[in-house]
Amino acid sequence: MSNMKAVILAAGKGTRMKSELPKVLHTVKGRTMVEYVIDAAKGAGADSVCVIVGYKGDMVRESLKDASVSYAEQTEQLGTGHAVKCAADFIGTEGDTLILCGDTPLITSDTLKKLYERHVANGNSVTVLSAIFEDPFGYGRIIKDAEGSFRAIVEQKDCTEEEAKVQEVNSGMYLFNSEMLSRALGMLTNDNAQGEYYLTDTIEIIKNLGGKVEAMPVDDKNEIMGVNTVDQLAEAESLI
Repeated sequence: MSNMKAVILAAGKGTRMKSELPKVLHTVKGRTMVEYVIDAAKGAGADSVCVIVGYKGDMVRESLKDASVSYAEQTEQLGTGHAVKCAADFIGTEGDTLILCGDTPLITSDTLKKLYERHVANGNSVTVLSAIFEDPFGYGRIIKDAEGSFRAIVEQKDCTEEEAKVQEVNSGMYLFNSEMLSRALGMLTNDNAQGEYYLTDTIEIIKNLGGKVEAMPVDDKNEIMGVNTVDQLAEAESLI
């Protein structure tokens, strides 16, 4: 039995969807996006799932009333790190915690299982799910040192010319050692231009605490596709 739990980020409004519906409740083949993600997490062996709700949270809860998940409330949208902080009690210090996005309906339990196996086999504190894109524009890049070891995740806007050429990108999905994640969340600051708490900053904190960080590229890059627009929703529908 894996000692793994999952946190699913589902608090956003999804303004680019041009709809009043919370983003994660848009449907692909008749099922909400967040349901696909919950199923993938459970299929990969997550014993418990916590959905972080914010915008129209009651509507999200109502739609998931048969999904046997728990909830954490993010009342203000202060970044991904802040969202995960809202689930600190759920994360605790036991086992490992999978962090997933409620708007990536194509992610499979097979991929998440592989992520877990790699994480455990290599004794990682964090394993980042990555993907190789021919055109990585817009995504955070996975930067490695000369030996090929993980160094950092650098967002598009902060990339040097050299870093921008890197084709390995961050999917925004991770597996953390729960204790390390809890420690890092406690040390997280919002000392940046946006005044937000970034989850990626916890990875740097964990690295500085001596934790081992690795990135694992997904076999099929479509799996990490986030749905932000109606066009992307249609694309997800055709791929699923």
